[in-house]
Amino acid sequence: MARMEFSKASKYAPGSAFSWARLRNQVARMTRRDDAEDLLHDAWVNVATGRAVVQNADALLARAATNRGIDAYRRERRAGETLVWDPDVSTVADEHPLQDEVLIARERLGRLRVGVEALSPRTRQIFLMYRLDGRKYREIAEELGISQSAVEKHIARAMAYLADWMENW
Repeated sequence: MARMEFSKASKYAPGSAFSWARLRNQVARMTRRDDAEDLLHDAWVNVATGRAVVQNADALLARAATNRGIDAYRRERRAGETLVWDPDVSTVADEHPLQDEVLIARERLGRLRVGVEALSPRTRQIFLMYRLDGRKYREIAEELGISQSAVEKHIARAMAYLADWMENW
């Protein structure tokens, strides 16, 4: 019987081509898991650092890696059994914004109010009729007795000013 010491186990290192690929394929077939390479590597590290007396190093590595795969499967299955999924996610999810988001939004709104107040009275009036009241250019033009083109220019002026105002904040 040969002792499996680190120097002899190094021929099974993941970088060597001795029989690593064959062992990995065997572990993958036995466990039906995608992480066969990781399982085999963990088993190799455990065997290489231990002082086990073995006759067949390939069999030991394959069995150790397979056992690790079985243990991982059992852990995953046990964890899955304790998880209770409530299909009504609305009972868990908090739809309110975070506190810092609320503070930032309030600061931006305050900044926007100052910008709107800085507009000329006529431009401010037309802009608020359009944005807050949801009125159409034609309706604003008829009510104020100006052309639709003038309304478009006032709104464009307000939008450009406010975009610049908010960007340079």
